[in-house]
Amino acid sequence: MNNIYTYAIEVEDLTLAYEEKPVLWDIDLHVPEGILMAIVGPNGAGKTTLIKSILGLLPPAAGKVRIYGRPYREQRRLVAYVPQRGSVDWDFPTSVLDVVMMGRYGSLGWLRRPGLKERALALEALSKVGMSHLAHRQISQLSGGQQQRTFLARALVQDAQVYFMDEPFQGVDATTERAIVDLLKELRAEGKTVVAVHHDLQTVPEYFDWVTLLNVRRIASGPVADVFTDDNLRRAYGGRVGFLARNGNGRN
Repeated sequence: MNNIYTYAIEVEDLTLAYEEKPVLWDIDLHVPEGILMAIVGPNGAGKTTLIKSILGLLPPAAGKVRIYGRPYREQRRLVAYVPQRGSVDWDFPTSVLDVVMMGRYGSLGWLRRPGLKERALALEALSKVGMSHLAHRQISQLSGGQQQRTFLARALVQDAQVYFMDEPFQGVDATTERAIVDLLKELRAEGKTVVAVHHDLQTVPEYFDWVTLLNVRRIASGPVADVFTDDNLRRAYGGRVGFLARNGNGRN
């Protein structure tokens, strides 16, 4: 995307609290265009809260968010969101294809119904995630990996510039995980920006270019080679990361 701004995402002084207890505190974040970035940190660190705050789903107590230099509310069409699978009612009576076509509503507006073009785009997105043969299956009949692929297809059909994904690898099998990684790298090759909440520290160097270490405050953020160090991991996790060094993935 041609733009005078270096950063796809800018977060300044973001603070959010529940009942006066800070969940995010004075977060600054600058995410370049065209990278894959992981957000990692211990349980309760505020990873999901950070994504939801950037998307305006949770109102911050203070701070600003910009997407390509402008407030998020002005740039919604450039952003796609893949929430946690557990946040969705998978018993709702609808098909995989219908869920994916919902990703086109932002472009259509709520008064227009999706037509042949939207159907074709949805089928193309399902093909990219290996789900064409399940287009007409009820979502209640999907496995965990198939649910996640459906969500990814819905995000792809939006043709966004920035993708936020909350634990995209949670509860999926190895084949699906590899398919998701390949898809993320395709998005990067197209100049898209992906920000994902991620839990498996050992795969961060393999899957991502950048990483943000979070524990209520931002511990560090930047290229994996610079930021994903034993010292920063200990600061984020309170010293409970010795296994990384034992497996050869820690860096000094």
